[in-house]
Amino acid sequence: MKVLIAEDDFRVAGIHQEFIRQIAGVEVIEKATTAAETISFLKEKTPDILLLDIYMPDQQGTELLAVIRKVQPNITIIVITATTERAVFRKAYQYGVTDFLIKPITFERFEHAISKARSRHMFLQAEEQISQEDADRFFAYTEADGRESSLPKGIDPITLDKVKALLKNIDGGITADAMSESLGASRTTSRRYLEYLITIKEARAELEYGLVGRPERLYHKRARKTMH
Repeated sequence: MKVLIAEDDFRVAGIHQEFIRQIAGVEVIEKATTAAETISFLKEKTPDILLLDIYMPDQQGTELLAVIRKVQPNITIIVITATTERAVFRKAYQYGVTDFLIKPITFERFEHAISKARSRHMFLQAEEQISQEDADRFFAYTEADGRESSLPKGIDPITLDKVKALLKNIDGGITADAMSESLGASRTTSRRYLEYLITIKEARAELEYGLVGRPERLYHKRARKTMH
């Protein structure tokens, strides 16, 4: 996943970049310090995720959202801001931001936002047909009580239980490809569930370097810590 950071404070941008260095499979391709630079980079490159500050020196991020959607309609936007104004949040929601982070942010919250963005991206990029249940999960609808599901969009509890069981019984870790064969689902679907387990601290991942080709993520069940 390629990330564009739009942040006028170079120190904050550096923190975000360092956070991203700690997340496997994600890289910063550019850092923009103005709204004009942000649009210029979006026209030249194709990032998957935009980390957008609201207060840019030449134009507010809320005003920039409409332009961003015209230039890159499918980009995932995560707003990172110091403002707590509900009007700003409402505007961000209207333009389909994936997450809204209020400064200062912790690495754990930042990592969760990136993982959620990656899961949504994978869900939307998948080619297989969706069921009504898939659509309901994506929009966090549950027929039983009409309230929002406790699971994130695109995560089905039945499939999630299957992934947990398979991961528990595998020694030495498992790749998304191997999980897809065991689960009978696409690689994209398998990876989405494995990445979700990382966000809830029930799994961990490491890079496995083979003799040829690119390194691959190897997923392990996270051992529970015991109190002494």
